[in-house]
Amino acid sequence: MTISVASPWGTLRIKSVVSKIGSGKTPAGGAETYVTEGITFLRSQNIHFDGLRLDDVAYIDEATHAEMQGTQVKTNDVLLNITGASLGRVTCAPRNLGTANVNQHVCILRPTREVNAKYLTYFLSSRLGQEQIFELQVGGNRDGLNFEQVGHLRLPAAPLNEQRRITDFLDGEIARIDDLAELRRKQGSVLEERYNTVISELTTPGIGEASARNHTWPWLPRKLDVARLGYLARVQSGVTVHGARDRDPEDAEYPYLRVANVQGERVDLTEVKTITIPKPMAMRSTLRPGDVVMTEANGNPDNLGRGAVWHGEIANMVHQNHVFAVRVDPNKLIPEYLSSLLAASHGRRYFRFTSSQVGIATTSSSKVLDFPIPVRNIAEQRQVVREYAALRESVERVRNSLSRQIDLLSERRQAVITAAVTGQFDVSTASGRNTTEGVTA
Repeated sequence: MTISVASPWGTLRIKSVVSKIGSGKTPAGGAETYVTEGITFLRSQNIHFDGLRLDDVAYIDEATHAEMQGTQVKTNDVLLNITGASLGRVTCAPRNLGTANVNQHVCILRPTREVNAKYLTYFLSSRLGQEQIFELQVGGNRDGLNFEQVGHLRLPAAPLNEQRRITDFLDGEIARIDDLAELRRKQGSVLEERYNTVISELTTPGIGEASARNHTWPWLPRKLDVARLGYLARVQSGVTVHGARDRDPEDAEYPYLRVANVQGERVDLTEVKTITIPKPMAMRSTLRPGDVVMTEANGNPDNLGRGAVWHGEIANMVHQNHVFAVRVDPNKLIPEYLSSLLAASHGRRYFRFTSSQVGIATTSSSKVLDFPIPVRNIAEQRQVVREYAALRESVERVRNSLSRQIDLLSERRQAVITAAVTGQFDVSTASGRNTTEGVTA
């Protein structure tokens, strides 16, 4: 394989400048062998372009580590993810890591004195390094690289002193870009916190003054009148289809709404599957415009019970048994008002408080029907819905702007790295380059 951008120094294979290419294993027994403290055990989720993320790091005991001495991580080892969705993510082991090991999804590249560890890391994260990695991916349905392929990756053969100049330049420039990206992410977090606070006050006013004493739902203020959802709506259950079922003369194909299609406050129809069932079964679980679709089970308890209004985008849509359809009495309750309550902290707290956790978080039709609805007349509900929609639209614009800026910074990050490691510009005269041009400060 050749590098598409010309390098003034020529190229060489990674295997010629490393003393080790290898990865560890998952200990026998898998996650059950992990301990609460001990030897840091790095997995693919810990390896990121901007460094190690250890908030969910696993640990192994000394005996397990002793069995894996060949894959103990050393300072300046280059750690490359070689399988799965994180294929190609790479970072350099820092001096303060301490004793650590890796599993089979993380490949250790141990540089010799002929290559600077950070230079190798930067190159593998560059556009050219990533292109080589993804051109060589193997493993059938699971993307992956083997050690031989890793060793055959090519990198520019920059002189060692030039490698040091490049890494010194990139350390400063990439830190600037990463700091700005982190600032944008923090701004996004503050935006979400503020958004949640405002919609909670809008949907359940006075929630911050609630008393926990002798109150069924302690986060709701006493002065707020509530009614059980069951008095205002009914719940329609979805289709349960078993793998083995005799065909019926009335079988027909229907579009099929699944949990994966219910994304918070919206229905995602980019991938709609179909199901073949008898017409009477379909009729019992067909959605109608104005239904509020809700998740009955979800891996994340915070997403349990989120609701989105179905507007009839696809005709004859049936829904899965893990998706409830709440059909409101239009004279008493507006679907969009119910959806806003489910999105606010009131809905999040209720379903987290009442959920069952066996494997994944679940709720039930009885718990949905018991959901307490703040009592408002139809005119008041419409006013809440209008204000909520305006707020959501405004927040979405800011979200999109922050997301675009983060994407732009990511593109600039890779472009600067690629240009520097391949010698497209002289880093000794590049200190004044504006690497964040076009990104609002």
